[in-house]
Amino acid sequence: MTDMDLAKTPAAGKTSLLIVVMAALLSLYQLWQPVAGFVPAEYLPHWLAVQGATYFRPAHLGWVLVLGFLVYPLSALRSLRFIDYLFAAIAAWATFVVLNFDYRGIDHLLNGLSTVHYAAGLTLIALTLELSRRAIGPVMMIIGLVFLAYAAFGNLLPDALATRGFSFERIVRFQVFTGAGLFGSPLGIAAGAVFMFVLFGAFLESTGAGKFFIDLAFAAAGKYRGGPAKASVLASAAMGSISGSAIANTVTTGSLTIPMMKELGYSPEESAGIEAAASTGGQIMPPVMGAGAFVMAEFTRTSYSDIVWMSLLPALLYFFSTLLYVHLIAAKRGMQGMSERASALSVMAHGAHFLLPLIFITSLLLMSYSPVLVGASGCLAIVVAALLRAHTRIGYKQIVTALQRGALMAVPISCACAVAGIVVGVIGQTGLGLQFTEFVLSLADGRLWLAFVLIAVAALILGMGLPVTAAYIVLSVMAAPALQEMGMALVAAHMVIFWLSQTSNVTPPIALAAFAGAGIASARPMASAFEAVKLAKGLFIVPLMMVYSPLLLTADNGWGGALEGAFWCALLIVALAIAIEGFAFHRLQSWQRWVGFVAAGLLVYPSLVSRCVGGVILVGVLLINRRSANA
Repeated sequence: MTDMDLAKTPAAGKTSLLIVVMAALLSLYQLWQPVAGFVPAEYLPHWLAVQGATYFRPAHLGWVLVLGFLVYPLSALRSLRFIDYLFAAIAAWATFVVLNFDYRGIDHLLNGLSTVHYAAGLTLIALTLELSRRAIGPVMMIIGLVFLAYAAFGNLLPDALATRGFSFERIVRFQVFTGAGLFGSPLGIAAGAVFMFVLFGAFLESTGAGKFFIDLAFAAAGKYRGGPAKASVLASAAMGSISGSAIANTVTTGSLTIPMMKELGYSPEESAGIEAAASTGGQIMPPVMGAGAFVMAEFTRTSYSDIVWMSLLPALLYFFSTLLYVHLIAAKRGMQGMSERASALSVMAHGAHFLLPLIFITSLLLMSYSPVLVGASGCLAIVVAALLRAHTRIGYKQIVTALQRGALMAVPISCACAVAGIVVGVIGQTGLGLQFTEFVLSLADGRLWLAFVLIAVAALILGMGLPVTAAYIVLSVMAAPALQEMGMALVAAHMVIFWLSQTSNVTPPIALAAFAGAGIASARPMASAFEAVKLAKGLFIVPLMMVYSPLLLTADNGWGGALEGAFWCALLIVALAIAIEGFAFHRLQSWQRWVGFVAAGLLVYPSLVSRCVGGVILVGVLLINRRSANA
């Protein structure tokens, strides 16, 4: 949430100071947790010592609920403000009850929950769903309610979908008091690594480091054809992975890049689409990827450093695809670069010290340090870096602002992950995941490409109502086993689903990042979404090639296999780009475009002979087009 958003709420009046204090204290509490691990427990009071997941996750969610109800009011009418205070107070009470629950006792297993604990658990579930409605939208709440209803009344459904119906007491006990639902892994990841890197992004913004990366992108790419568009892609690659949100990245970098793209000659819809496609790519770009990457590391029991290495080549291929489309559009229209821009040397001279925190956290991540500790260290590093130079030196106001922004940006993320945890809990309690796996396997009938299409459609539908991370969590629990049954490795299956979960940001009919860009560009939202999905075709091409090529850098693959897969994927991207745009070095004739599509089909087919033939055909088309351009 930006300062502008905050100013629009009733909370911006009398309660603004309360919000600032609570948000800053939440960030400080989160930052203290990894630090407390270095202090012997006997030297600290219980509430300051490192909290285990059983207590840390409820405390985090309770804090988020209280803060969320103050920031996202029920109504703009001040006369109804008391309802938000009431909800916040009830959330604090329910959290207190849960934190004091005796997990070591077995009475609740034999006789069920007491009235107080049952009421507290039910209240937390209801308040989490209500805050998700306010902060994210009604679809998230509806999906949570549908899954809870399935757990309660699944026995009334037809046999193909039926499950054992659970009592509400059993559902609440499983969701709240076992650590497998509301307080499960999704919330644990959101409260840990994701919060830290969202906070790190807030410090980048408050210290001016974010502007340095955008200026550097313009200095590096501004002189080339379509310079602002290419700079937008580079800046979004740098900033998107840290912001944790494609929409936030679109708004942040797009406010600068979109007007420049329009001035250069791109249409409003193209400008919005380019920024949305580039911002979406930021969530898959190492070293600091979107929140889903931390979830993937947890789900697959793979170190985050390994996830980073596996993601490197696919991410570079995505941005190669986006840059290629941008270049072809600019070349087809004869666009030139920016006439006035700062030199890269002057930008580096002004802010090169901001590279140090990124180098620092990248090194720590690749050395397999805890992402939570790395994120906390990064926040400190960015403050220290800002203090190194007089013109970037910050005071306590900027630090408090960063603490506040980080906590406010984390509220919808934590809330979404809590609801996703409810969904995951229902899937585990009812066995729905096994039924979905059997459905996909039965419908695909051993055809991996059809399973890929089914999962892509499911990702798109889920993404219409869920944030990307929540969509990935739900889909991975349900669909990853199906891909594994068909022969894919665990990490590869999750990586494919992770990529496909990003598509909802740019794919009509609901493409939130594209719509955000359209608002800045004064463009038609749906037309902007169609431009975005054209430029973001890498989100479909790259995971498709993951299915049929050794594109991921794993212990079994090695650099040789990964680079070979990347080579064929790059040729496929080129073939599709020139065929769709109808331009390479010169306008393609109609038959050349069709031959380009044929080459693309041959390059997808998992046969060395087929791919070699497709590559030869593509090179032939390019040579012919180049000759006609020089004629």
